[in-house]
Amino acid sequence: MSPFRKTSKPRHSRHPVRLAAEPDLTVVVPLFNEAQSLSELFGEIRSVCGRERLDFEAVFVDDGSTDGSWDELEALHRKDRRVRAIQFRKNFGKSEALSAGFAAARGRVVITMDADLQDDPEEIPNLLGKLEEGFDLVSGWKRKRRDPLSKRIPSKFFNRTTALLTGLKLHDFNCGLKAYRKEAAKTLNLYGELHRYIPALAKWHGFRIAEISVHHRPRKYGRTKYGLSRFLYGMLDLVTVMFLGKFTQRPLHLFGSIGLLLALGGGGITLYFVLMRIFNQMYLSRRPFFFIGIVLLILGIQFVSIGLLGEMITRSNANARHYSVRRTLEG
Repeated sequence: MSPFRKTSKPRHSRHPVRLAAEPDLTVVVPLFNEAQSLSELFGEIRSVCGRERLDFEAVFVDDGSTDGSWDELEALHRKDRRVRAIQFRKNFGKSEALSAGFAAARGRVVITMDADLQDDPEEIPNLLGKLEEGFDLVSGWKRKRRDPLSKRIPSKFFNRTTALLTGLKLHDFNCGLKAYRKEAAKTLNLYGELHRYIPALAKWHGFRIAEISVHHRPRKYGRTKYGLSRFLYGMLDLVTVMFLGKFTQRPLHLFGSIGLLLALGGGGITLYFVLMRIFNQMYLSRRPFFFIGIVLLILGIQFVSIGLLGEMITRSNANARHYSVRRTLEG
């Protein structure tokens, strides 16, 4: 069954349009200092959804902007109640912004896109069409990417490395333009730089993933937020993604396995030299492997302890939230 429906005809009114109780579509837009593009972006979203006869809402998440973005969102909200907005107290990052947008989404389908106008709202029908084929998440692929080399080269490295390590054969893991069934969006727990690896996280939750080529436009306003720190953090978060995919609910399996191997090896070495000391009167101070065995035994016990602590933390922080909301605009 289709996750969305079309209304009989587009709705036109001089009065501010109000949000449906359960819209067909929620468009989640994380943003940071994108005041110049917000009105134009919403106009394009509204035009596409009107032409496709879709009930929709747009949830803008202001990630601590300092350029008047919130004022623009307030103005849009006054004109059209389908505009909803969340403002963070400071800049928490794109993952937290997406997480807040997913939590607020009411639509049966969730579309994400960046606020810089590089993601084209005209791709919304294509994403929805692919979703109807039975997939839970459809990720965009910026086949002809309109970005400088400083962004394209690291992106290719991340995409190829992530595809190799996760076994998910996608060309573009970090494209901002994606479509989700509601249950998929609500399941994801994003923080740090994990938004780069959303398809991999969704795969490990058992959701069906697809990819389509999408139109990517040059940046029209402002400047890119990409920097060297994001490259370094992305490397570290790739390790996090691999850990989350296999051991997030059972950290003891990873640390405990390593710990048991170290403890068995260290314990065997130590026992051997102790027996040699008892029966052969061997001087252990002249046997460096005896001390290596003791170190391995201690490390093994520590790894098992880390695994147990990880299990406790996993249980206690299951519902933790990693962002702080200052205020919201609702329909």
